[in-house]
Amino acid sequence: MSRPIRTLAAVAAALALVSACNSASENGTGTGKPGQSGSGTTRGVTADSIKVGGIVSMTTSSGYSKKDTDLGAKARYLRANAEGGVNGRKIDYLGAEDDGQDPGKNNAAARKLVQQDKVFAVAPMSSTTFSGADFLEQEKVPTFGWGTLPSFCGPKYIYGFNGCLVPSPGGTINQTWPEGIATVLGGARGKSVAVIANDSDAGKFGIRTFQQGFASAGFTVSYAKASVPATAVPSDWSAYVKDIMAGNDGKAPDAVVSVMQTPSNIGLFTALKRAGYQGVLSDPTDYDPGLLAKEATKQALDGVHVLLQFEPFESTDPKMTQFKADIKAAAGGKDVPLNMHMLTGYMSADLFLSIAQKAGKDLTVESFQAAAQNFSDTGTLVGDRSLPKGQKDSFGCGALVVLKNGSYQVSVPFKCHEPIPFK
Repeated sequence: MSRPIRTLAAVAAALALVSACNSASENGTGTGKPGQSGSGTTRGVTADSIKVGGIVSMTTSSGYSKKDTDLGAKARYLRANAEGGVNGRKIDYLGAEDDGQDPGKNNAAARKLVQQDKVFAVAPMSSTTFSGADFLEQEKVPTFGWGTLPSFCGPKYIYGFNGCLVPSPGGTINQTWPEGIATVLGGARGKSVAVIANDSDAGKFGIRTFQQGFASAGFTVSYAKASVPATAVPSDWSAYVKDIMAGNDGKAPDAVVSVMQTPSNIGLFTALKRAGYQGVLSDPTDYDPGLLAKEATKQALDGVHVLLQFEPFESTDPKMTQFKADIKAAAGGKDVPLNMHMLTGYMSADLFLSIAQKAGKDLTVESFQAAAQNFSDTGTLVGDRSLPKGQKDSFGCGALVVLKNGSYQVSVPFKCHEPIPFK
């Protein structure tokens, strides 16, 4: 297509086209090396364009959707193109493939983008599964997303827009959430916290990291389990509520922290409130004005403190003003409710663009990687960024917002905290 921004291809057709691609050696790039075409040119790069695609969980079995991640990325690429592109090249954004939060589809989407569409980079990648990570790393495809999965921590070609959030031993843990909850409670000393997550790889990593983080901040961790099914929302939360409420030596904890998605959070928080829980509730996903459209959802999330790892939309920072203007432009001039998925796509694209700009006119995978190895900037919507540090550690910044009287309010302002060693 001639337009710099292309529309999303039909997922069913996309998967059919890659169904026969079962090995990394059949990479659709002729005789060239990973990252190159058969003629020796860099895959996805022409004299006047850079081809980029995305992978996003737009549809899921639970109804939870990250579809606005695609809009956020589109918004950032549109502005980049309006400003002349990257060193004279426009971004040819293909849109995002829908992996349906399914590992097989995630891997198939990664293969399609590389083998068929021949993208230079994948930005954004936003899903609770990342089975395509090994393939993208092997094919040397710069990939950007929210670093909430282990694959964003360690590989050379995969980057979290706010760093690595699930580090391996030797890395560090972001302390924004524990320090934020401590601020809400007036201190961590003598206070207890329960941490609950889905029974998934991401959930288990979340329990491991946050258990350490809250303990380091001075909390007693009275309950920490990745026990909730990841593929279906429980219809009965009574067993989970009973365990949480009795976990603190027979007493309820001072705070309950849920490392889960919106449908599960609504079910858990509703059940806790009905059981008479009066402590602090918190999660990292429910910062979405669209959730307030239904009265039952609004009641379930009322009083919940949501972890953000970026400047709140309520911020008066000029960069937030720019973000809002870019989203409006990408939405065809319409005022659309903002959500964190938009920010995920936007900042994934922003980090890719910033590194590509530094790589210079002679853009290759090698020059891009060289630029990434010495990249840093300050004052972004996710704080100060630095690579390759961000492939081992988080950028350490964040805030908390609370839903109160039908609207979000900043409960703990955006701030950067010193991370702690992950053991």
